[in-house]
Amino acid sequence: MFDGFEELRVEVDGNVIAGRIGGSGPPLLLLHGIPQTHLMWHRVAPALAAHFTVVATDLRGFGNSGKPPSTPDHTPYGMSTIAAEQVAVMRSLRFDQFAVAGHDRGGRCAYRMALDHPDVVTRLAVLDIVPTGEAFDRADKEFALGYWVWSFLAAPEPVPEQMIAAAPETFVGYMLDDWSGEPGAFPAEVRSVYVDQFRDEATVHAICEEYRAAATIDHERDAADRGRRRIQCPVHVLWDGSGAVGTWYGDPLTLWQTWADDVTGHPIDAGHFLPEQAPEETLTALLDFLSSLLA
Repeated sequence: MFDGFEELRVEVDGNVIAGRIGGSGPPLLLLHGIPQTHLMWHRVAPALAAHFTVVATDLRGFGNSGKPPSTPDHTPYGMSTIAAEQVAVMRSLRFDQFAVAGHDRGGRCAYRMALDHPDVVTRLAVLDIVPTGEAFDRADKEFALGYWVWSFLAAPEPVPEQMIAAAPETFVGYMLDDWSGEPGAFPAEVRSVYVDQFRDEATVHAICEEYRAAATIDHERDAADRGRRRIQCPVHVLWDGSGAVGTWYGDPLTLWQTWADDVTGHPIDAGHFLPEQAPEETLTALLDFLSSLLA
């Protein structure tokens, strides 16, 4: 699925980040969401690699990346920690500056990276998200029912861990089928990769810790930064026009403009998983946004 790419394993401060690298040109980091791994980019990464050096990684805790121990305050799985780790991965590959595109959880890592490391991120693309703090502050009945996964995974240990262990196919199947709006949208071989990682106790615990961090330190950091720190690089926002972002938050561009000065973007008529459900539209949007890096 990643023709021309090489497998990647980078050790950063005792943790291993896995993924793939391929292509040539300006560096571009691709970050995945839940319940996926870097495999989610398989329909767009080869075409992007015709123009960019593409690095697609598994976030800490997901896929074949390491799952270091957490702490009571969940700091090891906060987005500042995860973002800094991804910056270190790119620096180990000799990329001191790069563009980043992130979907879902990867988008949250990506915008935190742009805030914490403004001299590093040259372009930021976020796919089908609003900032974590904005989502929690606007949470209502629709959010509680539609995004119950946020609360479920953030519940105290070991409740979600043990419940997922009893039925990983059911849990992952819900996310893939409900959020895509298209049951059967994922090929069996791709679906099995996403389900299999949720059979691993360490992976599930790490993912739960990430959601516990989102509800605590990530929310707090967003609250502290709102109105005080801004994303310095150009930001491109893509979202499912008929999904939660498009229906719950009005014009997502207006919301992102409270965080950055240079914001563009548009909806794509697909499900939540834009790179897999609408690869051509996603690819065109990313290439248009990143074209200035090729001059």
